[in-house]
Amino acid sequence: MGLNRSWGLYAGDMRLIVLWDIDHTLIDNAGVSKETYAGAFTALSGFPPAEAARTEGRTDRLIMRDMFCRHRLPVPDWPAIEAALAHAGEERFDDLRARGTALPGVRDVLKAVSVQEGWISSVLTGNIAANARVKLSAFELDPLLDLSVGAYGEDAVQRPDLVAVARSRVHQLRGVRGEVPVVLVGDTPRDVEAALSTGSGIIAVASGIHSEEELTAAEAPVVLPDLSDTAGLLEILASFARW
Repeated sequence: MGLNRSWGLYAGDMRLIVLWDIDHTLIDNAGVSKETYAGAFTALSGFPPAEAARTEGRTDRLIMRDMFCRHRLPVPDWPAIEAALAHAGEERFDDLRARGTALPGVRDVLKAVSVQEGWISSVLTGNIAANARVKLSAFELDPLLDLSVGAYGEDAVQRPDLVAVARSRVHQLRGVRGEVPVVLVGDTPRDVEAALSTGSGIIAVASGIHSEEELTAAEAPVVLPDLSDTAGLLEILASFARW
């Protein structure tokens, strides 16, 4: 397998599913995410939350349930929560684009992965699909990912269950059969747990609030400071791929 160091292109048809987390892995949302949760909570409850949402790799189902439980309120039906989240996220698109940013190296590595023959590159995120698209499109990253086969916050309560969702969509929508390896790329111990508990590969990135030491303690075998080394990251990803 020859590596072209300019783009990291690999010869042959090695198969791999790469699933990227979004917040603090691909983008810095500059606090807009927590404002979105607060906005959705306010729309549903009639008053602003007393404290910020607890995120750190949780799914939107868990985040919003936790907010209502901490306020000793009944948890609304999920369709109402999802609609409120989507509306709040769309309202904050301009704020996100103005205040947030794509993280170092992200655009280059997503481009490089997107052209690998036999590889599928999508997302595994706690965000609902509508807000995942808002966040990625704010920085024009959405064309670089196959978002239709991703797994999102509405698809499961617990993050590890999203792996099977993404794998199923890859099979159904892209016709990929057999046990194609899956690699998660994320910045929290919950990303590491989701990978290890499902037999997936994991590349942890210390670009969020969790340090390299914390991610190593969570048993991530590979921990990077960020995604700026495109060629190096492609080499790591290729080590998971299978003919």
